[in-house]
Amino acid sequence: MSQQTPAAPADDSTVATVAQHRDWWRDAVIYQVYPRSFADSNGDGMGDLEGVRSRLPYLRDLGVDAVWLSPFYASPQADAGYDVADYRAVDPMFGNLLDADALIRDAHELSLRVIVDLVPNHSSDQHEWFKRALAEGPGSPLRERYHFRPGKGENGELPPNDWESIFGGPAWTRVEDGEWYLHLFAPEQPDFNWEHPAVGDEFRSILRFWLDMGVDGFRIDVAHGLVKADGLPDLGSHDQLKLLGNDVMPFFDQDGVHAIYRQWRLVLDEYAGERIFVAEAWTPTVERTANYVRPDELHQAFNFQYLGTEWDAKELRTVIDRTLEAMRPVGAPATWVLSNHDVTRHATRFANPPGLGTQIRTAGDRELGLRRARAATLLMLALPGSAYVYQGEELGLPDVVDLPDEVRQDPAFFRGAGQDGFRDGCRVPIPWTRAGSSYGFGSGGSWLPQPSTWAELSVEAQTGVAGSTLELYRSALSARRSQPDLGAGDAVEWLRAPEGVLAFRRGEFVCVANTTGESVTIPSHGRVLLSSGEVTEADGEAKLPADTTVWWTTA
Repeated sequence: MSQQTPAAPADDSTVATVAQHRDWWRDAVIYQVYPRSFADSNGDGMGDLEGVRSRLPYLRDLGVDAVWLSPFYASPQADAGYDVADYRAVDPMFGNLLDADALIRDAHELSLRVIVDLVPNHSSDQHEWFKRALAEGPGSPLRERYHFRPGKGENGELPPNDWESIFGGPAWTRVEDGEWYLHLFAPEQPDFNWEHPAVGDEFRSILRFWLDMGVDGFRIDVAHGLVKADGLPDLGSHDQLKLLGNDVMPFFDQDGVHAIYRQWRLVLDEYAGERIFVAEAWTPTVERTANYVRPDELHQAFNFQYLGTEWDAKELRTVIDRTLEAMRPVGAPATWVLSNHDVTRHATRFANPPGLGTQIRTAGDRELGLRRARAATLLMLALPGSAYVYQGEELGLPDVVDLPDEVRQDPAFFRGAGQDGFRDGCRVPIPWTRAGSSYGFGSGGSWLPQPSTWAELSVEAQTGVAGSTLELYRSALSARRSQPDLGAGDAVEWLRAPEGVLAFRRGEFVCVANTTGESVTIPSHGRVLLSSGEVTEADGEAKLPADTTVWWTTA
């Protein structure tokens, strides 16, 4: 598969122009763009790279440091682009390589870095390797690049082992010649066999292709899944999804993945400009996550333990302490994240009772959810390390929980016993203006319907409005850059606080978060920099409303 070739590879000096300080990734705020839902440039209802490019000034003005782009590669779109048919081509629905090149160059001119998604655990079943493997039949050398196995049972009618797909049902599909292939996700996403040297060779080549294009790094999808336990042993358990991220699995977080990332790091370090790797690694503990960010491996790993923590001071402090303690020995920055394209937006999670997990189908108390979400954001941005923002959270967007079944596209929705399959709710295109067929997303509607209430949540409606969620984010990101004690670091100094309240100091900066449903009165800590709700001060004391975070400076 081929497309237009960019005018010329980006040279090291082009990438270096965005370098503001060394180790930028240690305190970077990275904004996740889900391209199909960010901005549509041609009116087909689907976001695209030119749409993203047109909105880069908005991201610069928001105050983020880098943009992470979810997959835009050539794909049949069985799983929203995470089923890649050609890793060196742009899917026509998003544009072409010239559009990718222009986006990267424009971002660098705006001092924004660009991180692209890489999907190394599996390909599309339309990838040339897999199509040839099917066509050539048993014994084909191409089948050795995937996990093809004979079945169990008298006639091979049973799967080779008892593994279950993350999307529900068995993790194996039988082909016409009788063999089975492994897919930890959808059947259209066959897993690569990383024991085969051709797979490693191919991905090192893919890395170089995009590094030569000028990207500043890669977010590695399913970074924990590349290596499977020897012999592909049975797990011996049903309801395997309940074990994910909580227990040892023969197909996740195997120690062999680290040799792969050490090889990748050697490739990355050949390039100037401080390029980085970010791991999506679901592990049983944050200590296991730290293994991915040792000095000769990856730079960052998503902190899913923090994302899944309830709005509760005690639980939050425990996760914060464990995270900082785990990252300190390996010298890696902690990362903090509240939402992404795979979970219910935190404005909706926090609107519901605790204990419901990260995929929720009920809207809950919208006012409560937004209040907590704003407070949680200020807490997150005050912590030492790097932070991630998912598109639309700066607008306070809730999940769309009432999408009609006929418009849903999440593959897990169509497979029984798997994930809930309601990820579409956090993927609805974001609103830019009060009016228009898709509130400024594009001129031809949107691929998922947007609620009418989003008009008043749009960028246009919130820009310049004191107290709006958008202006809160802009102010917080500006303060984070201007305050010398914010950003990078590996520790906080906890302060005494009432039950249900978190309080910590970082140099001359103090953050206090009230996670309770009642107002609390505490000592003032200097001059208020920013707060998520209205804080009143008198006689050296401050009254914090319920679910409110405040930033102070003692300078």
